[in-house]
Amino acid sequence: MSNLKQTVEKIFEEKFGQNPQFIVRAPGRVNLIGEHTDYNDGFVMPMAIDRAMWIALRPRSDKTVRIYSIDFDVWEEFELNKLEKATGFQEYLKGMAWAIQEAGYELNGWEGVMTGDVPRGSGLSSSAALELATARAFYEVSNFDWNPKEMALLGQKCENQWVGANTGIMDQLISATGQKGYALKIDCRSLDLEPVTLPPDTVVVVMDTMTRHTHTDSGYNERRAQCEEAAKHFGVKALRDVTLETFKQHQKELSDVVMRRARHVITEDVRTQKAANAMKAGDAVSLGQLMNGSHDSLRDDFEVTNDALNTIVDIARAQEGCYGARMTGGGFGGCAVALVKTANAELFADKVSTAYEKATGLEPHIYVCEATEGASTLG
Repeated sequence: MSNLKQTVEKIFEEKFGQNPQFIVRAPGRVNLIGEHTDYNDGFVMPMAIDRAMWIALRPRSDKTVRIYSIDFDVWEEFELNKLEKATGFQEYLKGMAWAIQEAGYELNGWEGVMTGDVPRGSGLSSSAALELATARAFYEVSNFDWNPKEMALLGQKCENQWVGANTGIMDQLISATGQKGYALKIDCRSLDLEPVTLPPDTVVVVMDTMTRHTHTDSGYNERRAQCEEAAKHFGVKALRDVTLETFKQHQKELSDVVMRRARHVITEDVRTQKAANAMKAGDAVSLGQLMNGSHDSLRDDFEVTNDALNTIVDIARAQEGCYGARMTGGGFGGCAVALVKTANAELFADKVSTAYEKATGLEPHIYVCEATEGASTLG
């Protein structure tokens, strides 16, 4: 964490000749279980991780936002009262400015530098981290109260209506409301949050396959439409309202593909509720089995894994000290997550890395993650 804080401070001083007035950060996340349930008003279990987007900034006296991206080595600039869509990372900043202003808040301009260590397109929500870091930057230079849930909803609006990815609320909500040392069981309809801890003597290991997805062209929106079709068939607002019993009685009325999409979502909600109970009971074995079941359902019914994800999950499950493993995020590439005995974590990472590279020719990035707090200001 401190390394990136020092980096944005140093580069800010180089670019602007003085110290930044504020340093803000917002974390990425790993979802332990509850995949593709958020936009079905269901339950999810993400954890804000110790990888984040960082912005060092100072206020301006006009309505201009000027930002230097360390990662892309490029300057971008836009006017808050003349927002126009284009392409590139700056669209997440513009989209947040648009969404916050649409909500009735007056924003002031700022300038700064940004960097991050949430891998892009990996399924760890780099875009939500950037949206919430941007919101936090606007909060520091403008006159409005920080409401984490509202900022998360505005981040989702940015993603849906400005960027064009039809994502649910989970990513922005965990980036805004994360708690150090806890995962959060989130009810995506009410936005109620319940902090839960990992079972004793376990850690979360993220395994980046180094294959990439983008929500806007990955089949994500197609899956969402299929879920909406199923909900419409059952006459409900969202699949969250269909019980497993009702589904089983009427599943043959759906086309095979829509039936399997619905089955994943409905059973995944059940798994997520059970996972929260397992965590409260400190039951690592049950939690791992539920994670395994989640991946198998995402692979077979929702069809959002790829060969790389299936390979790394199979390798992980075969290692000593691994309770369970699954893909995490939207799918079609990116990361998987494993629940591992703390004492085995280092050896687990080495063995998975070696076996995966041998099987695929790709060198994975594997790291133990800790639960961190949500969007915040550090200076």
